[in-house]
Amino acid sequence: MQVVIIGAGKIGASICKLLLLSGDYQIVLLDTAAAALARLQAYWPKSGLQTLQLRGDEDLSVLLRGQDAVIAATAFDQNPRIAHAALQAGCSYFDLTEDTTATALIRELALQARAGQIFVPQCGLAPGFIGILAHALASRFSRLDTLKMRVGALPQYPNNALKYNLTWSTDGLINEYCNPCAAIRHGVRLEVQALEGLEHFALDGIEYEAFNTSGGLGTLCETWAGRVNQLDYKTVRYLGHRERMDFLLNDLRLGADQASRRQLKQILEAAIPVTLQDVVLIMVAASGELDGQYRQITDARKVYHREIAGETWSAIQLTTAAAACAAVDLLLPQRATRRGFVAQEEITLAALLANRFGQYYAIDRYAQEVPV
Repeated sequence: MQVVIIGAGKIGASICKLLLLSGDYQIVLLDTAAAALARLQAYWPKSGLQTLQLRGDEDLSVLLRGQDAVIAATAFDQNPRIAHAALQAGCSYFDLTEDTTATALIRELALQARAGQIFVPQCGLAPGFIGILAHALASRFSRLDTLKMRVGALPQYPNNALKYNLTWSTDGLINEYCNPCAAIRHGVRLEVQALEGLEHFALDGIEYEAFNTSGGLGTLCETWAGRVNQLDYKTVRYLGHRERMDFLLNDLRLGADQASRRQLKQILEAAIPVTLQDVVLIMVAASGELDGQYRQITDARKVYHREIAGETWSAIQLTTAAAACAAVDLLLPQRATRRGFVAQEEITLAALLANRFGQYYAIDRYAQEVPV
């Protein structure tokens, strides 16, 4: 299959490598940075990868004609433009954004899709895999009461006041800490504030905190509207992180506007080191009526950094890229029978875990089912 990836940064490079390693994809990689393209070309000098430097004023629809799909792996504010170009070119569209405004615009564009053309935003870890897992657990109940999703990409060895290291996109991190968060409370869909809803829990003897962040729910509020009493998504961190980020974002007003957020990004990237030694924690707890009992099912997974093809991959790098590649691998062959927008929860958990890319999520799994 022929796929265009726009963005040769951390996300795009990882997706590109996994697809190329499978041997079943011809990739055209687009970016404005020549150095980033050269690094990928050096990694994969064989046939199967073509790189093209963008100037910024190209008609993307021309570049996408004849391609099976495009994967937007660039800044979230570019996603609507890329999706519009995909619509005009007649190719399918995938992205990884947690930005709810961008996703809403893409859903509107998907209404104009041609037969066999699909639009699949939010194909990462959260939103993405977490929604697939949550939907699978929720669907086991005859009556669902509560559905809680918790995700965190955490350094294994935190040693600063934030108890955090940069592992992926600083823009995405700040964005999810600032924007309103979707939730369902007492059966009513509403927006709650980011960084609020603080809670504590322990897993494997380690204490964590979790709090509201934006975008992780994907479309689950719509899918389960009228069928669930409580539904929410929270980001997991080590104890004390939320208080310090609240001080930066709200007390010092570094989250007040885009200029302030850019300033915060510069501060964080200058002061907080990147690490590849991380762990991704994924936990879903669902409760409701099952087999005549009020029961809770909890699924918790930890994915650690590992070596792939001679390189060390961080856990967040692996989980984000693997989820995107699995979505492409599973849905593109089905596009003849689909059209328009595809929600993440339309992918079954069993299919994803059996997939050659999705199987990375099947490791280090812990699950419990208990009556409550």
